[in-house]
Amino acid sequence: MAGYDLNKTPDKQILSMQLDLSKFEKATEEEKRQQDVMSESTTFFKDGMRKLFKNPLAVGSIAVLCLIMALIIVAPHFVPYSYQEILSVEGKRDKGAKNLAPFEYSKAEQAYIAKGNYRFPHIFGTDEQCRDYFIRVIYGTRVSLVVGFFASIIVLIIGLIYGSISGYAGGRPDLIMMRIVDIIYSLPDMLVVILLSVVLSQILVFKSGSFLAMMGSNMVSLFIVFGLLYWVGMARLIRAQILSIKENEYILAARSIGAKPGHIIRKHILPNCLSVIIISTALQIPSAIFTESYLSFVGLGVQAPMPSLGSLANSAREGLQSYPYKLVFPALMICLIVLSLNLLGDGLRDAFDPKLKSK
Repeated sequence: MAGYDLNKTPDKQILSMQLDLSKFEKATEEEKRQQDVMSESTTFFKDGMRKLFKNPLAVGSIAVLCLIMALIIVAPHFVPYSYQEILSVEGKRDKGAKNLAPFEYSKAEQAYIAKGNYRFPHIFGTDEQCRDYFIRVIYGTRVSLVVGFFASIIVLIIGLIYGSISGYAGGRPDLIMMRIVDIIYSLPDMLVVILLSVVLSQILVFKSGSFLAMMGSNMVSLFIVFGLLYWVGMARLIRAQILSIKENEYILAARSIGAKPGHIIRKHILPNCLSVIIISTALQIPSAIFTESYLSFVGLGVQAPMPSLGSLANSAREGLQSYPYKLVFPALMICLIVLSLNLLGDGLRDAFDPKLKSK
């Protein structure tokens, strides 16, 4: 329309429902940003990891665990001693290298160094068998971590399969399977470990020099006990989650189109249990490490000369008054690993548990 100003508010007509625009103000840039409710596209895992890395205790725990992992991987490459090597100087056994203090040399080593030769220092000293204590703590940490992670994987696999079948099947199968779980709960795990250690030591014969032969029948029995007993807690958690999820509409829709139970569990139910699975597995690792350390401490763990943190602590107990530092090193490593994993598990629970999401 010729001569009409588009920027000018038209006059309000009598009996008109037109709003008087002069009574309104334009929104500021800050107010416009407040109305922008659209957020960046993300996934459940990415959102959980973002929250996890905002937790300072969890980040600190990850840093400590990464340092420990780097140490146990790198240290054996630059420390010239073996965990079972009895120290020698110029091909002769060094009997004076017994129970040395940290960074201390024996008289034979001092004479060897005086000739202009180099001798790698004993960072944590030596033990009563004239073996370097630092490398034994490193290998003991390796064993404890391997046991913890491997046992947690066993618990996760068995508990996940058993709990999924029990929760999804329901009815009589669920009743029977849960009564089996109750029976397993009643078994004394320590007694089972002792019995299996005695029986398997007579039955199992491992190839000399293999990893299982170095670990010994006690550790194999410990893995079997984890596979027989410790999965029941995971199975109950998974079952409880599935019982609450399987009645949802999208599960009914999947059934109505003919989806098989295995497909429904894998594609629709377990992804919605991801937070419980992650949290339970993360908290199972320190529990398994502590169990292994305890069993090694009472003599039911790794077979000598392979060390573990528990067996090192048990050996150090005998000379506690004379050499207290020998107990400090494995005990400190156990505390760091277990505390870091527990704090990381708490951080994962806070980040991935939907019931704990911040408002």
